[in-house]
Amino acid sequence: MPELRNIHAYISVSIAYCTFMLTDGALRMVLLLHFHTLAFTPVQLAYLFLLYEFAGMVSNLYAGWIGTKFGTARTLFLGMILQVVALLILAQLNPNWSVVLSVGFIMVLQGMSGVAKDLTKNSSKSTIKFITTNNQEGLFKWTARLTGSKNAVKGIGYLLGAFLLGIVGFQTALLLMAAVLAITTLGVIIFTIPNLPTGDVKTKLREVFSKSRNIKRLSLARLFLFSARDVWFVVGVPIYFFEVLSDGTIEGDQIACLIVGLFTGFWIVGYGVIQSISPHFFKYERLPILALISHTKKYVLYLFIVLFILGNLVYFTNMPSSWLTLSLTLGLIIFGIVFAINSAIHSYLILAFSDSSRVSLDVGFYYMANASGRLLGTFLSGLSFQLGGITLCLFTAGLMALISWVVTLWLSPSGLDIDNRI
Repeated sequence: MPELRNIHAYISVSIAYCTFMLTDGALRMVLLLHFHTLAFTPVQLAYLFLLYEFAGMVSNLYAGWIGTKFGTARTLFLGMILQVVALLILAQLNPNWSVVLSVGFIMVLQGMSGVAKDLTKNSSKSTIKFITTNNQEGLFKWTARLTGSKNAVKGIGYLLGAFLLGIVGFQTALLLMAAVLAITTLGVIIFTIPNLPTGDVKTKLREVFSKSRNIKRLSLARLFLFSARDVWFVVGVPIYFFEVLSDGTIEGDQIACLIVGLFTGFWIVGYGVIQSISPHFFKYERLPILALISHTKKYVLYLFIVLFILGNLVYFTNMPSSWLTLSLTLGLIIFGIVFAINSAIHSYLILAFSDSSRVSLDVGFYYMANASGRLLGTFLSGLSFQLGGITLCLFTAGLMALISWVVTLWLSPSGLDIDNRI
């Protein structure tokens, strides 16, 4: 029996989702590097992304209900349109505005972008459950491929954003991204929407909150897992690398931007590639749920160990150096590999724990927790870097990973049984 009921829908959704994430990654890098060169503090840089993550947290929770009630086709279309509008308005930012006005303007537009991203993501992930046949191997494989491809493309977006900022500048970069996404959105309207579920208008708003213990626990573990990544990833490491690499000149800033973009871009690309190949390479799709739960417990503990080692390395070195920068780079690559494998298992488990009748709702609840983790990590990234530099960022990230590990200890394969629902 084929693993996909509708290969056309899968390809269409994948193209739409990946194009969206290309612009999403590019936008994040453009904002971070552009406003760092304008002397924004780490906390101010974090503020640029806070409403983005908060809006994503809220929209994830209700995107599941919207998708279930009105159909994933409509939420996919709405998300892409919102991102185009956000990019076009953001390009109108006036460089003569005050810091307060600029931050406020960007936060509002980033909030719109956060809603757009999570409407699109929820629609794309939920579609996999509908168009795959009912077997574990197929569901795990196609989920990992979509998620991994998305992250690989987002990583390319980080590199693209740094490149566009250095070559064509802030405003033109945003307009180019809006144009590419608008063309893709038109393709979604023509080719994708007729092939996706139309929804069930009887779905109640109160059903957004999952009743599955395992989904609640997995969501909480996901919150702290992504917080552990974003504490160092959003502000800490990019700004640390920028300060180490730049000599303070315009040319030096441009070179530093490109190198930071290369690192963050290739980190996300590598993360996405590992996600894509992990089901085949590690044969996880053939393992029982109990074994997968055991693996996710093990990998999140490895993440804590890596962060703890890196934090101590920076603390006892006490000053930037070439070998320290190289050690951080290698350590964070190891973190990325382990993080990607663990994230791939999570992406499968959320679908495995969900009932087909409410998969869009459960995926929305799960990614609401994911966005909450990014919100917490983003805030702690700016605050930790301003208070204690990259050292405090790494130790704070380690604490988040440790909490995630404790939560995963509560997961149980009995969560698949209807009797375990509360």
